[in-house]
Amino acid sequence: MSQQILNSVNASQLKSGRDNFKVGDGVKVYTIVREGEKERTQIFSGIVISRKGGGIAETFTVRRISYGEGVERVFPVHSPLIEKVVVERKSVPMKARLFYLRKRLGKQATKVREKRFVETAAQVAPASK
Repeated sequence: MSQQILNSVNASQLKSGRDNFKVGDGVKVYTIVREGEKERTQIFSGIVISRKGGGIAETFTVRRISYGEGVERVFPVHSPLIEKVVVERKSVPMKARLFYLRKRLGKQATKVREKRFVETAAQVAPASK
């Protein structure tokens, strides 16, 4: 009985549409930052190097290079403080975790084999009737 209640509470907290990215993708994470009584949106962009957990406890780690230093940030996937996650680049990673990017410097630290998409006219503008 208590497990059913726990599952229903967890299911109500899950955000829809947050499964559109995977490890290796270049993403922009729009987070809500509260400073006193004001709220603003802050963007953290980088490469997703890992996804971990499941359900309400699922997290993902984003890495970027800032002023020559590697910066990593862990985000809960279903957090109410995340506005949206926008995928900038799709990729085809060779591994499930991209921790080898921590050892790379400069331009190599941001390179993962990319998947190129060719947009057709049907994808750009839907056909009108």
